[in-house]
Amino acid sequence: MTKRPNNKQKPSGKPALEQAEKPGFAARKVAADILGNVVHKKRPLDGELDITSGHSGFRALAGNDRSLVRAIIGAALRHRGEIAEILDRLLDRPIPEKTGRILDILHVAIAQMLFLDIPDRAAVSLAVDHAGLDRRARPYKGLVNGVLRRLGRERDEVTGDLDPAVLNTPDWLMESWQSAYGAETAREIARAHESEAALDLSVKADPEEWARKLDGQIVGAGSIRLVRKGAVDALEGYGDGQWWVQDAAAALPARLLGDVKGLRVADLCAAPGGKTAQLGAAGASVTAVDISKARLKRLEENMTRLGLSVETVAADLRAFEPEDLFDAILLDAPCSATGTIRRHPDVPWIKKPYDIEKLTEIQSELLDRVMGWVKPGGLVVYCTCSLEAAEGEAQVAGFLERQAGKIELFPVEAAEVGGLAECVTNEGYLRCLPCHSAAVDPVSKGMDGFFAARFRRF
Repeated sequence: MTKRPNNKQKPSGKPALEQAEKPGFAARKVAADILGNVVHKKRPLDGELDITSGHSGFRALAGNDRSLVRAIIGAALRHRGEIAEILDRLLDRPIPEKTGRILDILHVAIAQMLFLDIPDRAAVSLAVDHAGLDRRARPYKGLVNGVLRRLGRERDEVTGDLDPAVLNTPDWLMESWQSAYGAETAREIARAHESEAALDLSVKADPEEWARKLDGQIVGAGSIRLVRKGAVDALEGYGDGQWWVQDAAAALPARLLGDVKGLRVADLCAAPGGKTAQLGAAGASVTAVDISKARLKRLEENMTRLGLSVETVAADLRAFEPEDLFDAILLDAPCSATGTIRRHPDVPWIKKPYDIEKLTEIQSELLDRVMGWVKPGGLVVYCTCSLEAAEGEAQVAGFLERQAGKIELFPVEAAEVGGLAECVTNEGYLRCLPCHSAAVDPVSKGMDGFFAARFRRF
């Protein structure tokens, strides 16, 4: 087993400045910093990687280094359980607390060695340099070197019998999915999270033509899944607002409102605006409401690019009162976002069961409140990007019981969602899983986890 070094180990004689200026060092250091902020301080990854308000070190990097940071952190979070188990096997005792970034440095290095196309020598060398420049981590510099070099020599023996689906999923989440979907499907969900999500687009019109232009394929109910990767804003049609980025599953709930042309429709909890754009492009008069002014500003910027005119309101729905009743409402309620783990691999490590309990209370309150904002005979679609039954099926069951005699469930049919029959439950709910195929013919696997139910007011 790899032993902890003597805490009196002398630091390297190499000048600190020379170490810090090594190509790639700054990116690895920022990656470890951000990983620590996400895992230990529960800061959302999107916020840390925001190019205008995120981690200062990340914002200072060149574009190629920012891409490297994203790749490293994505791999480190997506495989966090595996990496933790590997370290347990390589260490004879846990690393003490208050050792600087040692664990974060090791996780970043192992993510590169095992899951990215980066030579071991580069990952090891830069990790050792990083430990040497951290005052509290410096006594463990030799440990970092020993652990990583041993992994390089013995990777097959150390990693051969790992079970990624179990290791990379916190117990409470796996238990929740097993209870809702069964053990086999729960494993399929976890395995789907090992891969990054595809890039899907929604278009204003003519998806077949845009799929041809962008070298994509039609999935879902008319979404375009791109085959090649690259800068989104460099793709044809971006500048003149012909399409927007939106997962194939996220594009389904708005379709459940049917033909909205000429109708007054509320998109509640609307930011960043994918569903707002769908409704506006379909000819609805849209009122987009969101509690976050910053997120609403981004929605407005997106609508400007797309050439869509919508009304925006910054408000907490629990205090908001519309002036007139709406013809239809789409409520994309605040949720745990466990359906988006492929895109947001930090979610399993920053969310806890207690978060689900708080969110279900908010969802119940909002459902009861907004149902009174739609005209008699009008439709309300409730949706969440969550895999948790408490935020989907159980939430709706309670709502139907509370609102008995005032509303009715309007079941979803497969034809409304591109023929994706496996995404429609026996009750008539929409329930997309990350392991579902995004097409009737399974040419493309994977979509976000999404739940939606549709109601009609009496």
